Amino acid sequence: MNIHALIGPSGTGKSHRASMVAEQKNADGILDDGLLIVDGRIVAGISAKREATRVAAVKRAILADEAHAEAVRNALEKVAPHDLLILGTSMNMVQHILTALNLGDRTVNWVRVEEVTTPEERQLARQIRRQQGRHVIPAPTMEVKKGFAGYWVDPLRFIFRGRHRQMEVEKSIVRPTYSSLGNFYIADSVVASIASHGAGRVSGIARVSRAVVQSTPEGLSIDLEVWINTPRHIFQVLEGTQRVVYEIIEEATALNVLTVRIQARRLIWEEPNTHNDGTARISRR
Repeated sequence: MNIHALIGPSGTGKSHRASMVAEQKNADGILDDGLLIVDGRIVAGISAKREATRVAAVKRAILADEAHAEAVRNALEKVAPHDLLILGTSMNMVQHILTALNLGDRTVNWVRVEEVTTPEERQLARQIRRQQGRHVIPAPTMEVKKGFAGYWVDPLRFIFRGRHRQMEVEKSIVRPTYSSLGNFYIADSVVASIASHGAGRVSGIARVSRAVVQSTPEGLSIDLEVWINTPRHIFQVLEGTQRVVYEIIEEATALNVLTVRIQARRLIWEEPNTHNDGTARISRR
């Protein structure tokens, strides 16, 4: 089974373009937000758009629940699509999904949403998501309604001219619970607290002295100043901290992280020699 991945920030039109990219890549299977869709039919999974909160939706999308992941694995084995297109906000998210499916060793053909959409289309998609809370599922409405009882579901049909044929594609528009209860946002101070907490758990980090988050429509830029409590392998500690902060922010908020910059501002550790009274000497730099 060949693996393709369409990646891009949340709300930039990936699900809307999924059928077109699948046709271009000859992919007969699509995995989007926890749903496995093969030849226009939902064969396994639970959509993240059914979840009541954004955090629960992220966990559902990355197949964090083992029973959910097993159901999708079994369906893949049974249906055996020749090519599978996975949608995700980043390469890291797609790798999480592949690991959950025991496909972590597969080579991935990466496609960025910027390659298949224009800036104007991405801006419109963000506006619709932000103002109307509307999400697209790349499957016919009759299929979607089976698992979305009580949800607002509306069909979206359009003509797609692929390389080999012209076809009518039907998608479905839903308004998830977490988008229909009113407007919400995650404050930069909350993101900074999550980043500080994640960095503070890294071995070699004594404390996080400062955390600054800058948010733009494209994503987040995070700057952290830290104290180091080891004189060895400082670059490895900083690199590991950068990776941990990136992963924890993406998993906890589903926001697109553009950059994570870490500055070591102070070095603090215990020297092996002691005072006459036996207490350790603390060196600060």
